[in-house]
Amino acid sequence: MTDRASLLVELLTEELPPKALRALGHGFADALVKDLRESGFARADGEFIAYATPRRLGVLVRDVAGQAPDREVIVKGPSVKAGLGADGKPSPALLGFAKKRGVPVEKLERLNDGKQEVFAHRDLAKGGVLDTNLELAVAEALKKASASLKMMRWGDRDDQFVRPVRGLVMLHGGRVVPGAVLGRASGRTTRGHRFMGEGAIELAGADDYERPLERDGKVVANFDHRAQIIRTKLAEMAAGASIAAGDTLYDEVTALVEYPAVYEAHFDQAFLAVPQECLMLTMQQNQKYFPLIDGRGKLLNRFLIVSNMALAHPHHIVRGNERVLRARLADARFFYDQDRRVRLASRVPGLAHVVFHSKLGSQLERVERLERLAALIAAKLDVDARLARRAARLAKADLLTGMVGEFPELQGIMGMHYARHDNEPEAVAAAIEAHYHPRFAGDSLPGEPVGSCIALADKLDTITGLFGIGQQPTGDKDPFGLRRLALGVARILVEGGLPLPLSELVGAAFSGHARGAIGDAHTDVETFIFERLRGYLRDAGYTANETEAVLCLRPERLDLVPRQLAAVRTFAALPEAESLAAANKRVVNILRQAAAKGESFQNADAKMLREPAERALFDALRAASAEAGPRLAAGDFTGYLEAFAVLKPPVDAFFDSVMVMVDDDALRRNRLALLADLRQEMNKVADVAKLAA
Repeated sequence: MTDRASLLVELLTEELPPKALRALGHGFADALVKDLRESGFARADGEFIAYATPRRLGVLVRDVAGQAPDREVIVKGPSVKAGLGADGKPSPALLGFAKKRGVPVEKLERLNDGKQEVFAHRDLAKGGVLDTNLELAVAEALKKASASLKMMRWGDRDDQFVRPVRGLVMLHGGRVVPGAVLGRASGRTTRGHRFMGEGAIELAGADDYERPLERDGKVVANFDHRAQIIRTKLAEMAAGASIAAGDTLYDEVTALVEYPAVYEAHFDQAFLAVPQECLMLTMQQNQKYFPLIDGRGKLLNRFLIVSNMALAHPHHIVRGNERVLRARLADARFFYDQDRRVRLASRVPGLAHVVFHSKLGSQLERVERLERLAALIAAKLDVDARLARRAARLAKADLLTGMVGEFPELQGIMGMHYARHDNEPEAVAAAIEAHYHPRFAGDSLPGEPVGSCIALADKLDTITGLFGIGQQPTGDKDPFGLRRLALGVARILVEGGLPLPLSELVGAAFSGHARGAIGDAHTDVETFIFERLRGYLRDAGYTANETEAVLCLRPERLDLVPRQLAAVRTFAALPEAESLAAANKRVVNILRQAAAKGESFQNADAKMLREPAERALFDALRAASAEAGPRLAAGDFTGYLEAFAVLKPPVDAFFDSVMVMVDDDALRRNRLALLADLRQEMNKVADVAKLAA
């Protein structure tokens, strides 16, 4: 029982949900391996392989013990303070703990648990037996892996899982580990491909799994291996064309097949008259096909199919899929032709019958707010306000089209195509599509100024409206995607280099709502956007201290933040930076304590400077400020901060020889004022004290 060998666990099921299969497979393997490691059966750095196909979850863990080694455990008892009386004798609590552990008090140890010194008992726990523990570990791992998915019951049992369970394999080396999970007793029989492989395959041992399953069962059990096979075959069949697909489609197709084969198919070129986004979405979303595009980004009438049947003559598979796609594309062409019969602008009044939010009015009311806000933003950026207003007017009109009704993912995209068909200005058409950007992390920003205006207006109107009615995100819940929208606002301002004060934008968005319709959450919205910006900057490689040094000042112009951060990083590399940061932190604490005591002080008076060190600091600060001021006005943030590097010697001398909190009221207040002047003059770009945090 103490022999070490590979452990194989495989759960055979009915078809698992494809969109969740990758996460489900890795989640099950990770949870089971973690349990085996914590229980002492598996090595902490031991290898394991996760398996997942449409009809199975599995894991192979190398070097697993049949019986876990005995482990030393430390059981903590009462603190030393509570365990000993004033006379040094054991308290009832300590005596009770010793009795419970079955040892005399003298056998207990004292150790520090990080908070206090406690009594503890060091004992040896008997290692568990794999045969006894495995079925429970497997059941718990399945439960954890599927916690976020919808569960099912089958037959007359109370067992629950994502799909009905049809078999269980648990092998330790060549031995079946006894047990039952979800109503299925363990064995050594797995099953192959539903149509191409052997129905039942007897496994000789845990290490003899992948090869016979693929050879005899026509099943590639390893999800990642199967995904790589699919990518390789698709690339070969593409024959120089590019494949239009994201990771999500690859994962979903990998989760639909056990033995992948790739075939080429075609559709009638006449369908290419429909916008290619519609055709590609139909192929990807409805049929799980892989569209092909040429070197110019144009859709070809070729596409690739990933099939679960590897046949020498796949004629029927190809023709059947072409026939299904032809019907789908015909539907898309019908919607496209019908939609173009009605001008986009004539659909706008119909938005009055589409509810945006029960407390925020209709989509038409929203569009009217967007028109005003977009025009205001455009005026501040010297962008044609007439074009911005027109784009905002038409931005949501495609919500009433048949194509967007069938494929909501195409909103904005179809508006762009229909605007071009209506001979709207190109800037207007492009802005209709661009105003949804960025739609997700890493997505592109609006490429044209008009699009940026509409995108900012759209996002800010939604954020302010929902905050104003108390619908802001809580915890991990964000049903309206406001975090994504706020990050979009930050990215457009920062990456777009738009010189727009954030508070003015937020204020204008709030003022666009009807008076009394929403509450004033101006500060909350700004804070919310700054929080998203903080995470964005951390992801960009800035440290927490660098980011906080700039953002704690709540800069009005987010477009200047990258330059401020670059200046902070350059300053932090100076030899004087560490000392000046520490001094600033000390100044913050002194001024905070003084304010708590009710001290009031204004600008330092040179006539009241008595000590040479305070006079030297006063003069050095004045000279540095005179040099830094013009640099700040010119936007030279690095030069501004570097101008204060010369203050290190006088600042150090001041704190070495000058007592700030003296009894003389006038002298104390003047020294406090000098420190306040130092902090005010030196921290207009960033709070240097944060670099010492």
